[in-house]
Amino acid sequence: MKRIFSFLSLIIIVFATQVSAQQKTVNLKLFQTSDIHGNYFPYNFITNRPWSGSLSRVSSALKDVRKTFGDNVILLDNGDILQGQPSAYYYNYENIEVPHITSRILNFMKYDAGNVGNHDVETGFNVLNRYASLCNFPILGANIINTQTNEPYFEPYTIIKKEGVKIAVLGMITPAIPAWLPKSMWAHFRFDDMEITAKQWIPKIIEKEAPHIIVGLFHSGGKGNILSGFKENASMEVAKNVPGFDIVLMGHDHILECTKIANVAGDSVLVMDPGANGVVISDIDIDITFDENGKFMNKSVSGNLLPMSDFNPDPLFMKEFSADYKNVKEYVGSPIGTIKKSINTHDAFFGDSEFTDLIHEIQLGITHADISFTAPLSFDAQIDSGEIKMSDMFNLYKYENLLYVMTLSGIEIKNYLEYTYDLWTRQMTSAEDHLLQFKDDFKDGDDTRSILKYPSYNFDSAAGIIYEVDVTKPKGKKIRIISLADGSKFNLDATYKVALNSYRGNGGGEILTKGAGIAHADLAKRVIFSTDRDLRYYLTRYIKRHGEVIPHKLNNWKFIPTEIVSPAVIRDKNILFGNEQSH
Repeated sequence: MKRIFSFLSLIIIVFATQVSAQQKTVNLKLFQTSDIHGNYFPYNFITNRPWSGSLSRVSSALKDVRKTFGDNVILLDNGDILQGQPSAYYYNYENIEVPHITSRILNFMKYDAGNVGNHDVETGFNVLNRYASLCNFPILGANIINTQTNEPYFEPYTIIKKEGVKIAVLGMITPAIPAWLPKSMWAHFRFDDMEITAKQWIPKIIEKEAPHIIVGLFHSGGKGNILSGFKENASMEVAKNVPGFDIVLMGHDHILECTKIANVAGDSVLVMDPGANGVVISDIDIDITFDENGKFMNKSVSGNLLPMSDFNPDPLFMKEFSADYKNVKEYVGSPIGTIKKSINTHDAFFGDSEFTDLIHEIQLGITHADISFTAPLSFDAQIDSGEIKMSDMFNLYKYENLLYVMTLSGIEIKNYLEYTYDLWTRQMTSAEDHLLQFKDDFKDGDDTRSILKYPSYNFDSAAGIIYEVDVTKPKGKKIRIISLADGSKFNLDATYKVALNSYRGNGGGEILTKGAGIAHADLAKRVIFSTDRDLRYYLTRYIKRHGEVIPHKLNNWKFIPTEIVSPAVIRDKNILFGNEQSH
């Protein structure tokens, strides 16, 4: 029996060896970055503090994985890389004589493909084209259509070949660009529906390329929603409804995701989203097996989210871009004026605020409009008293919005405010109620901003009018406009010039459409003035011209009744920010 067992074991070993010699399995590693937002270095140039994410750490992770996988590493970026940190802004607008830092970094890291994000479009096509033209890899955009040619402006897809394996990558952007950005930023372009576009391209890719793996690189979130007639976050719908994808890589919504779903054909699709700022990346293993004749046999795909906190910044990366790091440090450290007292966004959630009123005053000063709308764009921003540096301007104003003046009637202004304050506040019945709209499942002690039901950048207040917000009243009946700021009568039937940012003016947050009741198609007709540069640029110029900023409240609005609101303000402020002295 022992001899028989030994003989059978020998046969099994020989057979396994022959099979192993005949078959070939190619092991690939795929990394995805998304929504980097200018976080190239391990330093936050806005807060002047070390940074946990960044491409410098991703570069270290790459070095480690390339030791194992060699050239079988695929590196993809999913857009929103040109806006956020001053390191991007500086090379977008201030230092344009040298090759763009983003292109140089991604070339250094040997990216295989990139995608376009909405904030990349927001930088303007001159910036986007400059960046894309300098990349040593294709920038994708199957649903970014040149209306003059009716063809994609960027490459719709690319084929990456690794050791006999063909990987097709189809790139798309959220089509909701017209809901946020002025047409001047996307003139002669349209942004087609993602699912329709995918259904057009997948059969073509399969027929022409016969790839072993198909990857969707979509700058769009997973949760389906309609925004001004556009499906903003359609990635999960595409993964489910368009057979052919093995992997769908999401971005845009900054929400971590790593899951497998079954599409309508019953095939498994890996869906991943690495969030933002290079804090986490998508880490995917792809194994492709061929038989002895090189014919495809099978494949497996698995993924996980890889934190970059486990990696130190790459010394070679930091050395290569040391001059850029120095340039940006000097840029953000440059003085532009002084401010008499410290201001932060904390008070902006609970009434009239020195922080938002400073923006109101500057918007009115620049445009000479009758009324101004703005919101606390950053949840927890602060500018300290003393010298104002360029870094402070990224705290004061987070995004590269233009400044608009639009015409609105008095009733549209009132309805606008009714809508935004309903996003912001509850209907209180007693002093025991919360003032702010928290998520339904919120508990005291939860993480700060995540417990707000709606984002604070939609909490618009107004200047140029005197008004009250009665939080005991129901939706649509909270606002009482008393007069214009100079004491003259506010007329619901009159037409007023209103200063606001381009995000809002193009329909962002749907406050002008769902709130004021203006059709999205009519918004552009209401714009009577627009700056040609971003609002931060003009805020900076305004402060430089005046030299010294003396923050003060305009005292033009308040929550009532105060006997109910006051306890809620103290309680909700502690929930959101804790001990303010520790800020």
